[in-house]
Amino acid sequence: MVRVTPSPGHAPSGPEPAPDQPAPDTRSAQDIQSQDDDDSLKAFGYKPELKRTLGNFHTFAAGISYISILTGTFQLFYFGVKFAGPGYWWSWPMVFLGQLMVALCFCELAASYPVAGSIYNWSKKLGGPHIGWLGGWMMVTATMVSLAAVALAYQITLPQISSFFQVVGNGGGETDAAKNAVLLGTVLIVFTTLVNAFGVKLMATINSAGVMVELIAAIVLIGLLAAHITRGPGAIVTTSGFGAGQPLGYVGPFLTASLASAYVMYGFDTASSLGEESHNPRRNAPRAILRALIASFLIGGLILLFALLAVPDLHNKALSVDGLQYVVLSTLGSVVGQIVLWCVVVAITVCALAVHAAGIRLAFAMARDNCLPASSLIARVSPRFGTPVVPAVFIGLVAICVLVINIDQPQIFSVLTSIAIIMIYVAYLMVTFPMLVRRLRGTWTPAEGHFSLGGLGLPVNVLAVLWGAAMSLNLAWPRHEVYNAAPPYHWYLRWGAFLFVGIVAVGGFTYYWFFQRTRTGTLEAHRSPAEEPEPPTTTP
Repeated sequence: MVRVTPSPGHAPSGPEPAPDQPAPDTRSAQDIQSQDDDDSLKAFGYKPELKRTLGNFHTFAAGISYISILTGTFQLFYFGVKFAGPGYWWSWPMVFLGQLMVALCFCELAASYPVAGSIYNWSKKLGGPHIGWLGGWMMVTATMVSLAAVALAYQITLPQISSFFQVVGNGGGETDAAKNAVLLGTVLIVFTTLVNAFGVKLMATINSAGVMVELIAAIVLIGLLAAHITRGPGAIVTTSGFGAGQPLGYVGPFLTASLASAYVMYGFDTASSLGEESHNPRRNAPRAILRALIASFLIGGLILLFALLAVPDLHNKALSVDGLQYVVLSTLGSVVGQIVLWCVVVAITVCALAVHAAGIRLAFAMARDNCLPASSLIARVSPRFGTPVVPAVFIGLVAICVLVINIDQPQIFSVLTSIAIIMIYVAYLMVTFPMLVRRLRGTWTPAEGHFSLGGLGLPVNVLAVLWGAAMSLNLAWPRHEVYNAAPPYHWYLRWGAFLFVGIVAVGGFTYYWFFQRTRTGTLEAHRSPAEEPEPPTTTP
């Protein structure tokens, strides 16, 4: 044996790696996962541009803040009680079960297509570019109106905390409330625009903190209401004379009241719309979708139940006028009640933040495929903030313009708000129905190793489609109580859902067919290098 002695002044360096042996990977597990996520995005033809900074709780918070239990229940409780009395509570589990079918389908899609603008990209992948564009178009339009509707919730809560927030008049004038609502709502939309423009990390931090406040407040509220229960659960199984003399009996008022629950329990897809900014979205997004929906159902259902069992007088007219605000103040007292209402303000704020964020990702995703006017400008990601700034500003401005309609035409605004929800349900149908067609043809395969419904996929998908179609029809039904509640009465308001949705759908698709479809395709600046065509080879 020959022993090799190192020369003086040199420490032994150990065996040298073989020339073909790869260098050890010194990256962290998170860096490796982020690279895998970016490689997955490149497989769809897109260049990674958005910063991956969101963890599991961030995506969960985005979904639950869009649903926003405190915002929705405090904004719409009066509506359900007004039309169906305490029995309206049963619409909450009914809507949950229907939306759960949709959410389960979305979970499979979130694991298969972890890209921004979930509804647009999913409908495009499942139904083709035509269905994708129409679904995205309706969702973008609905999001801008929904942002304005959420912003109006400030007016329902802030003036009840203090008269200081009734800036316009004293609230007694004919248009005081409407004008003040526009003012407060505009302040909120300016805030959400700035936060979303300054980057997803700031948005996620504020949103997560707000969701924590909302969840803690909701749980405390449940406990406080439970401690003040004055009647048994039999109160929610009585019809209390509602529906007397109507053709369908109690069913008619109940279906009308169910709109209050249907207006709340949607938007859980936001958890997946942030897929390009999340770590390991194939795993985290499906979980976030289900957790957001189930948590919202449990917490919201208990708040509504205990509110009905704790309110001093179930027949007080204030219950169907001021809703949960009246329950909280009359049951818990002014001090505790105002603390809860401040938490509701926080919930409204983060809800608007999440709605705005979802709209930005949707507009970015469509513009990246050159599906919107001025697409190259809308899809541009700010190198400083790492977020699309132009759609943040544009969506905010449109939402403020929609708010202004509320000043002199509150009935038209209520019609637009209702229609926005219908358009979201229809956009969901543009995902679940093509997915069902793919299942029936045997061409749908969930992502291997990720969320899958297995043998339950087909029945769940069928139920999701049936539910979406039935609830869309229920939402759009020409009820004068919803679409033309006060004089003057106009046929076009009562039939506003069918007219407006028809105009948006037919007009949008006409624009797409004659002007847009030949230009659709991933913009060069956003195309993954792996998807760029190779230069043609020439023979000498």
